[in-house]
Amino acid sequence: MDMPRTLFISDLHLAEERPETTARFASFVAGTVPGADALYILGDLFEYWVGDDGLALPFPARVADLLAEAAARVPTCLMHGNRDFMIASAFCARTGARLIGDPTVIDLYGERALLMHGDTLCTDDHAYLAFRAQVRDPAWQAAALRRPIAERVAIARGMRQGSEGAKGGKAEEIMDVSSDAVREALAAAGARLLIHGHTHRPARHDLEVGGRPAVRWVLPDWYGAGGYLEATPAGLRAVSPA
Repeated sequence: MDMPRTLFISDLHLAEERPETTARFASFVAGTVPGADALYILGDLFEYWVGDDGLALPFPARVADLLAEAAARVPTCLMHGNRDFMIASAFCARTGARLIGDPTVIDLYGERALLMHGDTLCTDDHAYLAFRAQVRDPAWQAAALRRPIAERVAIARGMRQGSEGAKGGKAEEIMDVSSDAVREALAAAGARLLIHGHTHRPARHDLEVGGRPAVRWVLPDWYGAGGYLEATPAGLRAVSPA
C-alpha cells in the first residue's frame, strides 16, 4: 500500500509561448498526481489570466482540461497568485478545482500548515503592494472585464513586460519575504509550518516563532526544470525532475 502523500506546486506560469512547461505539467498530472491524497497549487498556475471567458481560447482550454484531469484523480485546490488573481467560479466549475483563500491553514498529517502564495510576505516592496491592492479591487476587475478579451490579453502581456523591467531596478532583498512578516503570519495562524511560492527561491528555512522551532518551505518556479513539495506522515521533501 502506498504511503499517503500530498503535493504542493506553484509558479508554473503556464503560457502559450512556453509549450515545454505545459508538457511538463501534463507529465506531472499523468505520472505524479495519481495516488496522492491532494494537490495544492499555490498561485500563478498561469503567466496571466484575463478572465474566465478566456476559456474560449485554445490554450487556456488546454490547461483547464489538464487541471480537470488532475481534479478527477485527486482533490485539487487552487490559490490565486499575483499573475492569475482573476480566476473565478467558471474556471473552477470547468476544472473541478476548488479555489482557496490566501492564506489558508490545513491539517497536514497532524501538522498545522499555513499555505500562502507569498507575495503578501514581501512587505518591503511597497510599490508592488500598492499595485496589488489596486488590481484586487472588485471595481477595478469589473472595469477590466468589460474590455474586449483581445485587448485584455494585450494589456496583460504589456504589464508582464513592464513588471520584468521594474524588477531590474529593485534590490534583491525588497523582492524577498520579510522575516518579520513570516513570523507574524505563522503566529497569527498558530502554525509552525509555512509553504509558499512567489519568490522563485526554492529552499527550506528553519526559524523560531515565539521561541519554538518553525519551518518555511519555498516552492520552485517552473520557468526552468520545475519541481514540487511532497508531504507524507514521515515529513516533507522537495522533489526535482529527474
